[in-house]
Amino acid sequence: MKEAAAGKSSLTPIFPAMAGSRLLRPSIPFRFFGAAVIFHVGAWIALFIGADATPRFAGGLGWPLVVLHFVTLGVLAMSAIGASLQLLPVATRRSVGSERWPAAIWWLYTPGVAMTALGMGTGAVTALAAGAVAVVAALGIYAALLARNLVGAKGMPVVVAHGWAALASLAIVLATALALAGAYAGAPTLDRATVIGLHVVFAAYGFMGMLALGLSYILVPMYALSAAPAERPAWASFALAVLALLLAGAAALDFAPVALRTAAAAAGLASVALHLHLMTTALRTGMRRHLGRSFTLVRVAWAMLVASLLLALALVFDAPVDGLATSFGVVVIGGWLLTFLLGILQRIVPFLASMHAGQVGTRGRGLPPTPSALTAARPLAIHFACHLAALALLALAVAVDSALAIRAAAALGTAGALAFGAFFAAAMRRMRRPQAPAGTAAMPGS
Repeated sequence: MKEAAAGKSSLTPIFPAMAGSRLLRPSIPFRFFGAAVIFHVGAWIALFIGADATPRFAGGLGWPLVVLHFVTLGVLAMSAIGASLQLLPVATRRSVGSERWPAAIWWLYTPGVAMTALGMGTGAVTALAAGAVAVVAALGIYAALLARNLVGAKGMPVVVAHGWAALASLAIVLATALALAGAYAGAPTLDRATVIGLHVVFAAYGFMGMLALGLSYILVPMYALSAAPAERPAWASFALAVLALLLAGAAALDFAPVALRTAAAAAGLASVALHLHLMTTALRTGMRRHLGRSFTLVRVAWAMLVASLLLALALVFDAPVDGLATSFGVVVIGGWLLTFLLGILQRIVPFLASMHAGQVGTRGRGLPPTPSALTAARPLAIHFACHLAALALLALAVAVDSALAIRAAAALGTAGALAFGAFFAAAMRRMRRPQAPAGTAAMPGS
């Protein structure tokens, strides 16, 4: 009885909101997820092309930079935009408003990402600059929509606070992105090391990190059927995360960099410890205990988040490890953020598809399908094995400085990304498939 009550308390604010006026047309979130699926494949292919330069990549134009931005802009930020446009209205109890603006973001952002990456890979500075302007403009519109939604929010204050922190981080990311693009175009404005330091911290841990932590307070209890996490430790985790960002930002500006980066990593570890305690409690006490491969990926991502902060400390103290900076990038971008996103998308895509199919079903097409009915299990099993194997091989390749191992990792990653794409395509196809009318038995083999 106690567990049932806990599950109900978590779900009560979610399902009515998702089924009500705050459920966007399916073409809005799914166009972002679909683009992310394509850029995911492109990132692994770009890694194969740029394998020779990857193990000891230290910055500059080239295919490793294409890989980085295909993942960060094309997969992570693309998915974050689509997910937050749908999920944050649930948390704030405010609609996103006109759907023209989210559609406009996609039309501006998607070619902008492609053009930016093309410029990075080929050294075409004009294309890079034009793409960067389009990306910044699209993210600026997204930031305005996000701010509008957060102002006057009526629910889930901890989630809303994470949204504000992500928004502030995004402003810094956009400013530093323009500064970096200007430097490549021959118009430097700030010291490059300072700009890169701010850009990396506030892109990975600020914008994407705070969105991931904040939305987890909605998604993990919802899928585990558990009670909402306790607010006091959630607020403490949030405060420590913000402190870590502020300290890391100050260190990037060359104020006592060693001491402040050390303190930032310590604060980050404390924040993560509290957050993971809340998340594991939700998973342990939820009515749904077996969440499959998707949450195995989420748990792997959580471990990589901790590892990324430990590697950050190793970088602060200049540990004598070859390829340490590249290893940090692999762990924070691939191990934590990408793995977490792919695990969560395996749940979000069928869930939203079921909700949209349910809306159609109320107009006479029959009962809506369940999320499990919209999930293609075999492609996800292939993706699971390929993704984890690719990450392990990629980490080994960086450690031993092997371009051949990078190509092997890229081949496995491409296979996994294609399998994930098959899962997404199956969910979209099944969502549109007519359902059997209520009370009608399905035909054998259907």
